[in-house]
Amino acid sequence: MPWTLEQMCRRAAAELKDGYYVNLGIGMPTEVANYIPEGVSVTLQSENGMLGMGPFPSENEVDPDLINAGKQTISELPESIYFDSAESFAMIRGGHIDMSILGALQVSGAGDLANWMIPGKMVKGMGGAMDLVAGVKRVVVLMEHNAKDGSAKLVKSCSLPLTGKGVVDLVITDLGVFEIGATGMRLVEKAPDISVDEIRKRTEAPFTN
Repeated sequence: MPWTLEQMCRRAAAELKDGYYVNLGIGMPTEVANYIPEGVSVTLQSENGMLGMGPFPSENEVDPDLINAGKQTISELPESIYFDSAESFAMIRGGHIDMSILGALQVSGAGDLANWMIPGKMVKGMGGAMDLVAGVKRVVVLMEHNAKDGSAKLVKSCSLPLTGKGVVDLVITDLGVFEIGATGMRLVEKAPDISVDEIRKRTEAPFTN
């Protein structure tokens, strides 16, 4: 069985280490905040100017002025601090964020990332993704293994506009976990009852296991 969204987020949360400063991308990655392992203390950063994001609030705790970069309402912690976006991006560009967990449209076997636009569709711009992949120490991608039309998202070469070249360290999909290094992509873990042959059929990029 492929992993569920919750299982994927739990697996991504297992990559977090005590003391890390972490940025969670818009969409599925924001859910990782709900599965941080017990005993692990991480500080979540939002590029719109917050360090120390809390979990999503319950309905009676919602503060409409307190949002993350994806405009979702969030909660604050006793240690939360606020600042302008210039200071936020100085943290990112200065290499002070340990890990970013992002979504993706495509990832190549060499670690190239395309996650900001599909040609022909209206978009507002790349946003902070290009800064995150360039300035963060470790980049983890969390995504479905295949697109809605069944096409591969782990590809030999990205056909969509790149966010960054050779920037992805780890990919977690509903079928497995892939490390990307100097020698290419390697399957290091797979979902239960999913065969390596099936993963190969649904993956364009070559990988070892």
